[in-house]
Amino acid sequence: MNLPTPHANPAHFADAELAHAVGAGDEPALRELLRRHNQRLFRTARAILRDDAEAEDIVQEAYLKAIRAIDGFRGDAKLSTWLTRIVANEALARLRKVRRAAEVVPLEADVEPVLAADAPQPETPEVAAMRAQARRIVERRIDALPEAFRTVFVLRVVEEMTVEETAAALAVPEATVRTRLFRARSLLRESLARELDMAIEDAFGFAGARCARITEAVIAAWRDLQHSAGASQP
Repeated sequence: MNLPTPHANPAHFADAELAHAVGAGDEPALRELLRRHNQRLFRTARAILRDDAEAEDIVQEAYLKAIRAIDGFRGDAKLSTWLTRIVANEALARLRKVRRAAEVVPLEADVEPVLAADAPQPETPEVAAMRAQARRIVERRIDALPEAFRTVFVLRVVEEMTVEETAAALAVPEATVRTRLFRARSLLRESLARELDMAIEDAFGFAGARCARITEAVIAAWRDLQHSAGASQP
């Protein structure tokens, strides 16, 4: 293993170098470790726990556990996979503690991102609001997936981990990752289709402020016509 040279920039460290520097108590290296992995680890914990605050707690606990054990990291797997497995184990342990018993879900093939990336374009407030609403719908439907499917979906689709990396992180066979992912995609498509059907029923709704505004404008115009007609009477 190549050891990092003193005062080197941790942003350039490979996994083994970064792990060694963190184990040696190097704060810049630790900050780099956090910068690289915070998002993936939070999403992993969030996928299992479905609670932002709980996920943050678990990520912090997992980091501390990883730092204490980081001298044992030998680079056999990616550092991100090693950390993800620690977070997943911690989150599942928290879930079992809360539930008193882990829910066993039959595990079951590959999936593509639910939403394709839009071409870059200026975003109006209306577009931003619609995008945020669509994101909330997708997040809510992902949250509703069974735990085993949800975790694999987030790692494979949202974090774009490979089947091999996901299997290593969750300590399950690669075939199980594929099967769970296939099932997650099917369930997600079904639930999003139902959401879309309900949204279509409510599309172009005519109520609220818009309805009141147009109603009052028509009434005002009608009154003007009535007044004009009355004035023209002999």
